[in-house]
Amino acid sequence: MAVQRSPSRTVYCPCLFLTYWMVLAVSLLALAPHQTVWASQITGLVSPQSMVADSGHGYFIANANGEPNDRINHGFITKVDQSGAIVAREFIQGGRGTTILHSPKEMAILADILFVADEDTIRGFNKSTGESVTSISMKRYHCTTLTGLAVDAHGYLYVSDTETNAIFRIDPSREFSVTLLAQDPLLSKPRGLAINPRSGRLMGVGWEHGTVFEVGEQGAIKVLLVNSFFSFRFYNLDGIDFDRYGSLYLSDLTAGKIWRIRSDFKKKEAIAEFLPSPSGIGIDRKNHVILVPYLYANAAEINGLERPVQAKGSRKKRTLADYGLGWLEKKGSP
Repeated sequence: MAVQRSPSRTVYCPCLFLTYWMVLAVSLLALAPHQTVWASQITGLVSPQSMVADSGHGYFIANANGEPNDRINHGFITKVDQSGAIVAREFIQGGRGTTILHSPKEMAILADILFVADEDTIRGFNKSTGESVTSISMKRYHCTTLTGLAVDAHGYLYVSDTETNAIFRIDPSREFSVTLLAQDPLLSKPRGLAINPRSGRLMGVGWEHGTVFEVGEQGAIKVLLVNSFFSFRFYNLDGIDFDRYGSLYLSDLTAGKIWRIRSDFKKKEAIAEFLPSPSGIGIDRKNHVILVPYLYANAAEINGLERPVQAKGSRKKRTLADYGLGWLEKKGSP
């Protein structure tokens, strides 16, 4: 598959200076060690803030098309197929006709509607035609920075507002009635939201203190992970999602890392590093791939994930040759 390339970008690594695309190759191949996988890069985006899978039919990418939180009605949604090829760059475009879309962040799909968190409003579009079908204003709740968006098995929508430290539940079956589910500093400026596919519970990440939390049906908040004086793992968490095996994935935009946390929360590992601003990640559980938009690199990545290994055994230590950089080993050998 031909890979489109953007202008070279240098990213600092403790031991090497690598171009932007080499960093992607080295870092994201680590997502699926000891397996033959594929990766696809998507270029030509403009400040992509999130990606979501459409149950085996392709993916949607939310582009701010400017600085996050701009209100100039220039945001757009890109539609790509499962191989990463762009089907329609501006599938939904703010300012085209009567469409309003300022700075789209997380998205969620319910039936045939693509819901998008956009500043102070949740906007709904027909996922096949891109036509605007509904709009849920959150202004009366003083929301200004809607960020995370998720839908559960009962059809409820959940949205987070970063500035007010709040999460709301929305019932589409009751004319999109809105209920304040939780509001507390413990949410740590909440960003991404996701539903645990095993427990059905709502989980999210906090931008401010590197917090991972769970919210119960009645709004009780349970902090599962948080930075402390003795344990500082995360900088600014932005995205969260689960794979089919129950493992949790987090994107740390400032640190440039993707984390995987096993379902029992006993094993936490950074599976990709030195990434250029990974924002609102998504997981395609049907195809077992991770979707990673790069906010300030104007690109995105679709990459295969490692499957759990049942049998314990020794694994060969990976070397630079596994990433196509064997010449560096030869150069450094006596």
